[in-house]
Amino acid sequence: MNKIPFDSKELQVVAEIPNFFGTTDPVYNSPVSMKENYLRTMKKEPVWESLGNESALFCPSVIPDNIARAFVFEANMMPPQDGIDMFGIPWEYVPDAQGSMVRPGNHILNDANDWKEVLQFPDIDSWDWEGSAKANNGTFLNGNGFVLAWQINGWWFERLISFMGFERAAEALIDEDQTEAVKEIFEATTDLACRIVDKFVEYYDHIDGFTVHDDWGSQRSPFFSEATAQEMIVPYMRKLTDHIHAKGLWADLHSCGHIESRIQCILDAGWDSWSPQNMNDTLQLFEKYGDRICLGMIPEIFDPATTSEDKQREYARTFADKVCIPGKSSFISVYAVLGGIMTPTFREELYKHSRILYSN
Repeated sequence: MNKIPFDSKELQVVAEIPNFFGTTDPVYNSPVSMKENYLRTMKKEPVWESLGNESALFCPSVIPDNIARAFVFEANMMPPQDGIDMFGIPWEYVPDAQGSMVRPGNHILNDANDWKEVLQFPDIDSWDWEGSAKANNGTFLNGNGFVLAWQINGWWFERLISFMGFERAAEALIDEDQTEAVKEIFEATTDLACRIVDKFVEYYDHIDGFTVHDDWGSQRSPFFSEATAQEMIVPYMRKLTDHIHAKGLWADLHSCGHIESRIQCILDAGWDSWSPQNMNDTLQLFEKYGDRICLGMIPEIFDPATTSEDKQREYARTFADKVCIPGKSSFISVYAVLGGIMTPTFREELYKHSRILYSN
């Protein structure tokens, strides 16, 4: 890749774009578009350290799960509400948690061996894909951003939880009498996920990849052993990521919890990127695996109210020095944004210093 020298004129703010948190982020006078930089980031050839706003999520209401999970992001936005997912399971929106949960008493599967008689798989051909495409193509999907279509309820452990509840799902992963049935479930749900990928490719313009959910851990530790993950989940994840890659798209994992010890499983499953939560050591993960996967990074947290602009710039330069390394790439995690450190000063200095480092 031809390196592009930094020009101080790039720091001119040419636009403001809305972000996930109801405010706006600056768009600099950069030598390539934000979308192009994110694509290069995924290829380990970034022009600047991705500031966490170069990608956009797409969660159309044509997918029942997006309504049920109160997570619709498309041209026709919807307020958070209760809903029924694609398997007919009712979810309730909990305002205090700003999220949804299966309505108590509505898990449908007690024993994984009964799945063929209990689970009713959706007829995705009956969904109004054409109507959704007409509403979103050229408007919400305008080609300006790197678009990740989210599969928010996942297809493996999270999906099993929605069927069985957490305790039964966790038990089913290791119960010798149920493990083969769980594998059959995951094979079927993965096939469904691949078919939904095909629908997105067929109907929507400017889809660049998929973010797929499957939470693996608590605040302290993973929910299951590495051996269990490798046997019960990784092969099915790999089937989906291979399918996504075969379509020329990127595969991003959303998995919460203190699960840095499961990084080999994530790599073996074929994910191109992952944003670890704050309880994981993102810098250590980057140092060891940044040449194999693009990681969402969390710089050192500081209090913007008590940290001078000079000190904020120092923090940004120190962080850039650690992560702007040839053959590796990363991006600012949404969890860093939630931490409040992406101030205008920090953001500008990170852009500037990373541009200089990547252009050398």
